[in-house]
Amino acid sequence: MNSTTVVTRYAVPVPPVRTEYGDRYRSLFDESGMCMANLDLGLRVTDANRFFSRQFGRSGQDLRGRGFCEFLHSSAHDKVRRQLSLLRDGGHPRFAEQVVAMGARQAVFAGELTGMAVRGEAGRVNGLLVVVRPDEAEGALQLASGKQVLLSPIDARVLEGVATGESTVQLAAKLFLSRGGVEYHVTTLLRQLKVTNRPALVSKSYSLGILSLGQWPPRVRPEHIRAS
Repeated sequence: MNSTTVVTRYAVPVPPVRTEYGDRYRSLFDESGMCMANLDLGLRVTDANRFFSRQFGRSGQDLRGRGFCEFLHSSAHDKVRRQLSLLRDGGHPRFAEQVVAMGARQAVFAGELTGMAVRGEAGRVNGLLVVVRPDEAEGALQLASGKQVLLSPIDARVLEGVATGESTVQLAAKLFLSRGGVEYHVTTLLRQLKVTNRPALVSKSYSLGILSLGQWPPRVRPEHIRAS
């Protein structure tokens, strides 16, 4: 499943080439309320607004020069680096991905990453703009430890397969289920975690601690599996 989408929901400013609009862009960048950062063609942070600094718990000086993927969970590195490289090389003008990121004090959070190419006078890409939009109410869900999400053993195996990137057909063969059976369990997981698609399901599962961090292939933590 390709999670790349065309972003139409937000009006995110892109730095214009004409200098008379520079101050206006700077004001939007600084006061938009969104976590925004500019990247160079090496995918390193050149500038970040205060909302980005606050979300990731680093000063602007500490952010500058760091590779952007350093701020993401390892599960997101490959797909985000691929999308940013396509932006840089002119493969597409923008993208949106559900990601898991590492915020202040190493707190894990899920959200949407939007990336856009910034072009200069000659039409060549001379930088990138990224916007991180944390999922709403994610913190409240993380604190609701008294309502810990519990999965059946088969739902746990399906979730692990989805997190690995396996298709419905692959999961059906692996788990000895019909394709309709796999879709039933995926739908159950989507409803239980209150998300609408598979990428968001994986992001939410990492954010809520259901999937173990730093482990490949992904594994559901034992305390989130109901006794059969």
